[in-house]
Amino acid sequence: MDLFIDGGHELGECVLWCERTGRLLWTDIPASTLWAHSPSTGKTTSWPMPERLCSFALTGSDDRLLLGLASGLAFFTFSTGAIKRIVDVEADIPSTRLNDGRCDRQGRFVFGMFNQDENPKSAVGSFYRLNLDLTLERLPLGNVAIANSICFSPDGRRMYFADSMTKEIRVCDYNPCSGEIGASRVFIAADAAPGEPDGSCIDAEGYLWSTRWGAGQVMCFAPDGRLDRVLEVDAPQPSCPAFGGPDMSTLYVTSAHLGMTANDRAAAPLSGALFSQALDVRGLPESRFLHS
Repeated sequence: MDLFIDGGHELGECVLWCERTGRLLWTDIPASTLWAHSPSTGKTTSWPMPERLCSFALTGSDDRLLLGLASGLAFFTFSTGAIKRIVDVEADIPSTRLNDGRCDRQGRFVFGMFNQDENPKSAVGSFYRLNLDLTLERLPLGNVAIANSICFSPDGRRMYFADSMTKEIRVCDYNPCSGEIGASRVFIAADAAPGEPDGSCIDAEGYLWSTRWGAGQVMCFAPDGRLDRVLEVDAPQPSCPAFGGPDMSTLYVTSAHLGMTANDRAAAPLSGALFSQALDVRGLPESRFLHS
C-alpha cells in the first residue's frame, strides 16, 4: 500500500469516508483527537476530544458525528465544537472502555467493549446497539475482551465481529428490520490468517477486508470465507480499513505504533501512518446513524 499521511499516530483507528463532504475521518485514540483530511484540498483538521475517542459514526447531518468515547456515547457538532452526552456504557466495569463500532444498514450503531487490564485480558465486556430512539441494548453475542471487526453485509443480513484475543472472525445472521440476531459461527478461523483481526469493512460485492494487527497485512475474504487477496502494509500494526474516494475504489488504512520499542519503530518508521491503495473493486457509502 502507498503512504497517504504520515501522521505518527500512537493508535490510529476508525477511519471513515464521508461521501457528502469528500473527506476522510479517523481518530488517534490515546491522543483523544478526531482528525479529518480532504484529498481535494489537501487540508487536514483536528479536534480535541474530552476523553479518548474510540470509534464514531456519520449521522444524517454533515455537521454532526456520533462519538464512541471511552466511557460512553455522545453527539459532536463540528460547527460549534459542542458535545452532547447520550449515555454512559459499562460504568459498573471500571476496566472496560468502548472500542470498535459501526452502523448497521438501518442506521443503528453497533459497538463493543475493550478490557484495558493487562494481559491476559479476560472477556468481561459486551456488544451493544444504540437504537434510533437512543435506547441502549446489550446484544446476545457473549462477553468480549477486545471487540473488533464489526461490519455488515451489503444487504444487512450478516453481521461480522471479532474478539481479537481469540484471533477469529465470527458471523451471525442479522435481521436488518427487527435487529434480531442469530447464533454466531466461525467465519475466519484463528489459524487461517496471521496476526490478530482488528478493524474490517465490506465492499460492494460482500467481500470482507480485514486489517491484521501484528502481521502488517490487509486480507480480503470472499463471503464464503475463501481468501481472495492480500495487501502488504509498511507498518506491522494496521488497525482499520475503509473504502473512499470519489468512486469509492480507494482503500484507506490506519496504523499504530502502540507498544513498539525504539528498535521496532526504527525498523518500521511509517508505523502510525495512514495508507491508501487504489483497487479494482468498490466499497459502499458508510451507513449513518439516523436519529433525527
